[in-house]
Amino acid sequence: MEKQKTIKASVALLKVLESWGVKDVYGYPGGSINSLLDGLQIEQKNINFIQVRHEQVAALTASAHAKLTGKIGVAFGSAGPGAVNLLNGLYDAREDHAPVLALVGQVPNTAMNYDYFQEMPETPMFSDVACYDRIVMTPESLPHVVDEAIKAAYKNKGVAVVVIPNNFGYEQIPEQKYTSATLSDTKPTPQPVATDSEIDKFLTLVKSAKRPVFHVGRGIKDGGEKIVELSKKLQIPIIIDGLACGLLPTDYDGFLGTANRAASKAADEILSVSDLVIAVGGDFAFAHTYYASHPFKYVQVDNDQSMLGRHHTLDLGIWSDATKFVEKALERSTQVAETNFFKAAVADMQNWKEYLKHMKESSATPLLPGQVYNAINETADPDASFSIDVGDNIINTFRYLDLSKQNKWVISALFATMGSGIPGAIAAKRAYPDKQAWNIAGDGALAMVLQDLATIVKYKIPVINVVTSNNNLSFIQGEQEDAPMQIFGLDLQPIDFAKVANGFGIDAVTVTKANELKPAFEKATAAAKDGKPFLVEVKIGDQRGLPVEDLQLSIINGKLDESVSPNYLDDKPADVHYTPKELFKRYNGENLKTLPEFFDEYNVEL
Repeated sequence: MEKQKTIKASVALLKVLESWGVKDVYGYPGGSINSLLDGLQIEQKNINFIQVRHEQVAALTASAHAKLTGKIGVAFGSAGPGAVNLLNGLYDAREDHAPVLALVGQVPNTAMNYDYFQEMPETPMFSDVACYDRIVMTPESLPHVVDEAIKAAYKNKGVAVVVIPNNFGYEQIPEQKYTSATLSDTKPTPQPVATDSEIDKFLTLVKSAKRPVFHVGRGIKDGGEKIVELSKKLQIPIIIDGLACGLLPTDYDGFLGTANRAASKAADEILSVSDLVIAVGGDFAFAHTYYASHPFKYVQVDNDQSMLGRHHTLDLGIWSDATKFVEKALERSTQVAETNFFKAAVADMQNWKEYLKHMKESSATPLLPGQVYNAINETADPDASFSIDVGDNIINTFRYLDLSKQNKWVISALFATMGSGIPGAIAAKRAYPDKQAWNIAGDGALAMVLQDLATIVKYKIPVINVVTSNNNLSFIQGEQEDAPMQIFGLDLQPIDFAKVANGFGIDAVTVTKANELKPAFEKATAAAKDGKPFLVEVKIGDQRGLPVEDLQLSIINGKLDESVSPNYLDDKPADVHYTPKELFKRYNGENLKTLPEFFDEYNVEL
């Protein structure tokens, strides 16, 4: 009888990853994960080990990979501190519903329960973040557990954790098939479809509404043009969640942009006066407070039944794929005559676009974010990938960055962890090597993961890094300005990021004037084309972006009234109250109009 061939358990594990299409594994070495590194050395021609400089970057990069591609991202860390450091990126994956596998080191099983160095019960640590959380019990089961973990991550669009006693990876186990992957099986997941009755109920609510609005999320996927068609047909303007940026054509006149704080003025105003909100394929995390501004009828369409009614009391919940709902609504609806409300919404957004154009073309010093993003729009490739770090750059991306379906882009959306910019750009360039990869981060965010500039140098990843620097946590300053407190704790010790980049072996420039922006970005794109990373430090001012979230609308005696929240600049003198026009002027918006002006101009019925 022929002797059974054997294979190291760690190699068998990696062959399972390979069978699922995994190309890159992100992690940082440690004593309790050495057997995995042994396997990576053996399998290095088939799978890549990307050594990052902090485990949170490994997990954030794996999460970004999953968000960008829809495919499993893989990260690892050693027992104890390595495991703890993974958590930040794993929570990012959980909150944004990204399939990620975390391989976590553990002391050898022969040393467990002896209070051994760095021994700790790790599965409880991951119980909240993970949809699958197991410790491997035998070397023979290691590849099987990893295979099960990957399936769980895909099924639940979440995090799967496998804790591996270090000695198991070295052990020889039977060489056989351990994977259940079927990469040739590319059938789309069956999606629920709205019934005729549900569509008719929806259309009845639309017919009775005076001021309906679509609030569209990323669940619309490839149906952006179709919901625009429905918007035109039913005369319903469209507002989007931030994650839907790029999925709808922004040149459509009924497109009002994003709502809440990282928002357009028109979107916030129109949502604040709507009497029917139709949420389509979204997960609006701010709904509990933002939707509470006034009463309205609420329709929600989602392909996940558990999401229906999650953020607001339902008048009609429809379990359906977003685009299939839109297609069926198009079939069963009739053309609505042009409405004054729709015309007023379009005019409001056009006025806002003119304001943004003014800000982008400004020659102001210190530099304004609009000037920076205008130069990026002029120099970035049309299909570039963008990783946007957390902070004011989220607001400015939603307002100024040109994004379309050609672009891949990623943010830490619901977990909103600073330091996600470099990991996202690494993931983007590894997944889409033929596309430019941009990392746009503030000085606070970049400093959190500055060490991983070394990673893009080591692996020759030509990321274009843009750091907007003003030595201040501006996003939090905007919150503190409207809170009952004095501004405190937000000033940052200056860092010369260009010099720091040079220390890592990255060419860099510092920009302080508008006429320096485009040449700097042209130099950066040329370096990236030549296969080299580059950094542009842009010195910007600390002026807050126009806080559209401080605008309040109400109907008083049959007339629409717009005011500024009394919380705006909370520490102002008690007798000071800003009008909307005064607010606009403070942020270079002298030509902005209020929504009541547009309602009067177009005779909108309340």
